[in-house]
Amino acid sequence: MHWNLDLPFAGTEIRRGDLMLSMIMVEDLWKSFRIPHEKRETILDHLAGALYVLEGKRYRYEEFWALRKVGFRIEHGESLGIIGPNGSGKSTLLKLVANVMRPDRGIIEVNGSLAPILELGIGFHGDLTVKENALVYGVLMGIKRSEMRKRIADVLSFAGLGRFQDAKLKNLSSGMQVRLAFSIAIETNAEIFLVDEALAVGDMEFQKKCLDKFREFKKQNKTIVLVSHDMGLVQSFCEKALYLMNGEARMFDTSNKATEEYLRDVKERRNQANGASDLQPRILS
Repeated sequence: MHWNLDLPFAGTEIRRGDLMLSMIMVEDLWKSFRIPHEKRETILDHLAGALYVLEGKRYRYEEFWALRKVGFRIEHGESLGIIGPNGSGKSTLLKLVANVMRPDRGIIEVNGSLAPILELGIGFHGDLTVKENALVYGVLMGIKRSEMRKRIADVLSFAGLGRFQDAKLKNLSSGMQVRLAFSIAIETNAEIFLVDEALAVGDMEFQKKCLDKFREFKKQNKTIVLVSHDMGLVQSFCEKALYLMNGEARMFDTSNKATEEYLRDVKERRNQANGASDLQPRILS
C-alpha cells in the first residue's frame, strides 16, 4: 500500500526530521481471535480439560479474523468516523490504535498523545464517593493529582453530578457513572481522542454538551476518531469515514461518500431479506 506523504496538514505540522507525519497511520492491519468450541461450566469440566491438555491433546478452536488488511491515514486536525454493522471490527480497530490490544500483523503509527474514550468507568470503585472516584480516575487517565483537584468542580458540573459529589458511586445509575467517566476523560490534554459510541451516553442535553466539547476540540485542531451508528453525526462532524464490513475496509473516503455507500448497502440487504421472506411458504388458516 502506498502512502502519499506530500498531502498538507490541517494545522500545526508534526515532523520527524524533514518528513511530515500523519497523526495516525494504519497499514495492512490484521487481527484474529480464537473461539473455543468446548464448554466448561463446572469444576469437573475444568479438571477434565486440564487432564485433556496434560495428555498432549489440544482444544478445538475456530480462528475468527476480526480485521483483515485494513489501512487508513489521518492528518493533524482531521476527524474520522468509523462506520459499519455490528461485528464489523470497529471497536477492535479502536482498541488496536489505543494499544489496548496488539495486531497479528500490520503497522500502526500514532504521532501524538492519546485519550481513549472506550470502556468508560473501568477503575471506578463503588464504595468511594463520586468526588473520590473522579480524582482517582483522573490520575488513571494521566492527569496530575494536583491538577485534577483544580478541575474537579468543572468535571462534576459538566457531568451534572455536583449535588451527588459526596454520594457513594454504587448508588448512582450506570448512565450517571458513564457521564462522570466521560467528563473526566475529556479533561485530558491529549492531541488525539478515540471515541467509541461515548457520545450516545446520557440524555439529549448531555449529548449536546459532549458534541459542543468536541467541536471545541476541532477548533483547537485536535484529531478525533469516532465510532458511531449515527450517519448524520458522522457526515456533519467528520471529514473522512472508514466503512468496515466483515473486518475489511469496504471504503475509506469522504464522510459523505462512505456513509452514502453504507446506507445503500443497508437498504440493499434489507430488500434482499424482504424478498427472501416473501418466498417462504405461508400457512393459510
